Amino acid sequence: MIRINENFTKLKASYLFADIAKRVNAYVAAHPDQPVIRLGIGDVTEPLPPVCIAALHAATEEMANRATFKGYGPEQGYAFLREAVAQHDFKAHGAHVEPDEVFISDGSKCDVANIQEIFAADTQLAIPDPVYPVYVDTNVMAGRTGANNDGRYEGITYLDSTAANGYVPAPPAVATDLIYLCFPNNPTGAVATRAQLTAWVAYAKLHKAVILFDAAYESYIRTPGIPRSIYEIEGARDVAIEFRSFSKLAGFTGLRCAYTVVPKTLKARDAAGHEHAIHALWNRRHTTKFNGVSYPVQKAAAAVYTAEGQAQTRALTDFYLGNAKLIRAAVHQLGLSCIGGDDAPYIWVNTGRDSWEFFDLLLNKAQVVCTPGAGFGKCGEGHVRISAFNSRENVITALARIAAALK
Repeated sequence: MIRINENFTKLKASYLFADIAKRVNAYVAAHPDQPVIRLGIGDVTEPLPPVCIAALHAATEEMANRATFKGYGPEQGYAFLREAVAQHDFKAHGAHVEPDEVFISDGSKCDVANIQEIFAADTQLAIPDPVYPVYVDTNVMAGRTGANNDGRYEGITYLDSTAANGYVPAPPAVATDLIYLCFPNNPTGAVATRAQLTAWVAYAKLHKAVILFDAAYESYIRTPGIPRSIYEIEGARDVAIEFRSFSKLAGFTGLRCAYTVVPKTLKARDAAGHEHAIHALWNRRHTTKFNGVSYPVQKAAAAVYTAEGQAQTRALTDFYLGNAKLIRAAVHQLGLSCIGGDDAPYIWVNTGRDSWEFFDLLLNKAQVVCTPGAGFGKCGEGHVRISAFNSRENVITALARIAAALK
């Protein structure tokens, strides 16, 4: 009889957002006359920018013409999009990234999950807590951890992110190999300063480690001086891989397009001590296991970098930040402390009580869905994440319901 990969049995019973969906679906089934407002999962609600729709239609028309039809494209992405990314997202901000260091994909979640495949099974991990669950779960699946004891897996150096450090952890005192960082942070909405990222780059250089830098929410940064890319830090090209997405920038959660940057100067060693370019390894993995993002979707993504696209995506992210501002103000009026919402679409609320209890209270008393902080790690207990991704009308209604429920 074939055997399973027993590392999967170490995982918690189900994925956080599956647990939330189960509870919400049960409530909706029992109370069909009470509409629920979802401020939990980070899915967008507003239509795609008009310039992206126009590009999508135009590219679809190309697919109907023999002269312009596109079949298989390059797995790494079309040059027109890779060049636009390198120029507008990096070089324009003083960060050095070449087009052939950009790998187009169908989502940052997939890339963040898959990148660990090219590193050894005994790689020492450093992962923040609270954290996006995919960082932890994919390494559990790969066999890099021991059992889960009291909410944490053996074999991971957890980086506590708490109110005491502004939810931005400092490098640990011990050596690690693979470091997960996410700024603006999911779930807390915290951002890292240039000095804080410089300390992480120095740590990675000292220990010959690699930073996996998830910048999926960089388009929400509004505070002057906050780095949008790890590559704005000197020396980061030698120690970091960066992930970005069009999902929250331009509403592509259903269209699917993202990219990963792997500098050609980034190296790692094999067991014999020989250096290998991670760029070449990721390219080999990408071309073996991925067939590329569709041509119409890549044309729609490229439209983001036009003058119209820049204006429309800025208006879109400003809209969600407007929701976030309302949520922050309402939370403070309730006498609760929070962070996030100014440079990120998430508000991290210190509830002062069990996070699943608070989740159930909002669901049952206010018909509002949030995300319990305990689902993101031990340090998330006592917190909930509220998402700004919804219509203005729904956000205003939800905040009124929450205020009434917490009286």
